[in-house]
Amino acid sequence: MITNGKDRTLAERVRESAVFLYGKGVLKPEIGIILGSGLNDFADRIKDPLIISYNDVPNMEAGLVSDHRGQIVYGRYKGKRVIIMAGRFHYYENRDMDKTVFPARVMVALGVKRFIITNAAGCVNTAWNAGDLMLISDHINLSGNNPLIGRNLDEFGPRFPDMTYTYNKELREKLKDAAAEEGIELREGVYAMFTGPSFETPAEIRFARTIGADAVGMSTVPEAIIANHAGREVIGVSFLSNMAAGVLDKPLTGEEVTEAALRIKDIFARVVDLAIEI
Repeated sequence: MITNGKDRTLAERVRESAVFLYGKGVLKPEIGIILGSGLNDFADRIKDPLIISYNDVPNMEAGLVSDHRGQIVYGRYKGKRVIIMAGRFHYYENRDMDKTVFPARVMVALGVKRFIITNAAGCVNTAWNAGDLMLISDHINLSGNNPLIGRNLDEFGPRFPDMTYTYNKELREKLKDAAAEEGIELREGVYAMFTGPSFETPAEIRFARTIGADAVGMSTVPEAIIANHAGREVIGVSFLSNMAAGVLDKPLTGEEVTEAALRIKDIFARVVDLAIEI
């Protein structure tokens, strides 16, 4: 439900959406989860959920990618109040960074303390394999944009937020240890965001590897910036769905990403469970 926001500030629109969700029963969520491509089935683990379409929330709208549900799912899970964004509105869909991060801003306004941000990504690190899971230790923003450009929302965070500790190191260590106890190996590395929607070229992948990226994708960075701006904990998890362009002599397809996510969904779900529990 997009309302005419020309005469209202971004902060007012965020608050309007948060108040709407609060009125529907989304009460003080502790954990906020943003699900990436092919990973939406995790939302089905919430028992007796409150489900609200993005299109029903003032100032929000669902994205157009077919395997992104465009739903807010709220409920208790693992003893915590959890809000899940099942699907994104990608930057490449709208060329509007405010729309891209609007759900993350609303999660901040609702009081989310820990963000678990997930994605399906291309594997750049040639020592790793498609099918691996990677904890994001840092990111490189190659989108050419930043969601904090424009007037700062002072009530959300500072004008010039530090990005050194965006992906909480203590939580990463706890999550790696917890996963290892269950025989789950978590890689740890740097995620680089390109805008998409075209997959990266082999030359761009060589460039990304040269500047320190281990994985590439088309999301996550804007939402992590918003969460960090507000001083919230951030855990980033990438499912390395395929080897990036040029690593193997084969073309890439979106269907390949979705199919690979189905094969890993149980292990992925357990990692997210642990990220909630730690």
